Amino acid sequence: MPSPRMRLPCLAAVLCALAPTAHAAPDPAVAGYVFGEARRLCKADGGALWGRSLCGPIMIVDPADRAIVASEADAGGVLVEADGLYTGTLPREAMLANTATGWSGTRWTQLVWPLPLEPNLLRAMLVHELFHRVQPELGLDRPEAGNRHLDSQHGRYLLQLEWRALARALMADDAAVQRAHVADALAFRQARRRLFPAAAREEAALEINEGLAEYTGVRVALARDEERRAYGVYALARFLDAPSFVRSFAYASGPAYGLLLDRADPGWRGQLGADADLGRMLATALHIDLDATPDLAARERRYDPDRQLHAAEEARERQRLERLAAWRRDLVDGPVLMLPLQASGFQFNPQTLAALDDVGTVYPTLRLTDRWGELVVEGGAALVHADRKRAVVALPRGGDGLHGEGWTLALKPGWKLVEGPRKGDLTVTGPAP
Repeated sequence: MPSPRMRLPCLAAVLCALAPTAHAAPDPAVAGYVFGEARRLCKADGGALWGRSLCGPIMIVDPADRAIVASEADAGGVLVEADGLYTGTLPREAMLANTATGWSGTRWTQLVWPLPLEPNLLRAMLVHELFHRVQPELGLDRPEAGNRHLDSQHGRYLLQLEWRALARALMADDAAVQRAHVADALAFRQARRRLFPAAAREEAALEINEGLAEYTGVRVALARDEERRAYGVYALARFLDAPSFVRSFAYASGPAYGLLLDRADPGWRGQLGADADLGRMLATALHIDLDATPDLAARERRYDPDRQLHAAEEARERQRLERLAAWRRDLVDGPVLMLPLQASGFQFNPQTLAALDDVGTVYPTLRLTDRWGELVVEGGAALVHADRKRAVVALPRGGDGLHGEGWTLALKPGWKLVEGPRKGDLTVTGPAP
């Protein structure tokens, strides 16, 4: 394996190598560059942001064949060293995602190949995932809930108005102008939470889990305040085309609230208790009364003057209701294959999740593992019930229970399919504990 330094004459060469190509395995030279960038960024931070270093083991994994290029040896001694890098293959049963993961006795930052092409996106993503590896040690991981209200017309509309106000706040240099836009953003936020009583708790949890990670990426990856604020505005814009905001919204709002808090109260990161809410923290720092009754209609005209956003959300709602009817027919009324969830691992695209009323969350793309085996959904739909005790997929009439439209099921030895509690349904059962 050639030395990475010999193949990195300039940044442009690295970025060309980062461009996606069909089934291209992680290039050792590019991996070496990525690991070097991660070390440089976390050493430059020096533990200042969160009181501890973000440095740690990184693995880059190719989803085509699960080939690994890692920055360090694993504690289990599975990886093979060559020219300062470590290579091997990630087992099929291990989860594959941009996330923190434990494998072969080591807690890793796992990155899925290919990586972003644009330098700032790459650096922000690196730090985001480095933060996830240490997040539990900082006491900043939270149990997540559904946020299904963010797939409704009113939930989506008020969220996007909040984002528009946050973007203007980030762009404002004058403190009074910035505070006025923040007050508008928080008014939309409070209006949404009055409509949906569970929204405050559910949104706050995801903003801590993913919003803080994205904020950390922006803060550490970018050196200048104007760059960070520009990235914060970009983050608010980039998720507008996401099919769903249910789990992706915090990637947009997290950097905005974090950067605005940096200006309003530089010590805010030391005040993140178990019930922390970034919006409330910003309101406190700027002396904004969240219990005031705002003129919401006037604020709506300010950020949606031609009502185009409102009209777009009305049209989307009509389409959503059609999808809901189809999902309810297939995933609730049945027949279905029912899979109990006991020790589950989820791999999915957070931008595609959708709410099915109060029943649960629909995953158009999913890799789900549990004691019984593995379910893979690609181009179909799986429903994870709100209590997270079971998942279901539509069962073709006369099917074998192992294949359906857009999904396949692989059972572990000793597990089998049996008739479910409702005629026509199937469920899995296994050996006694």
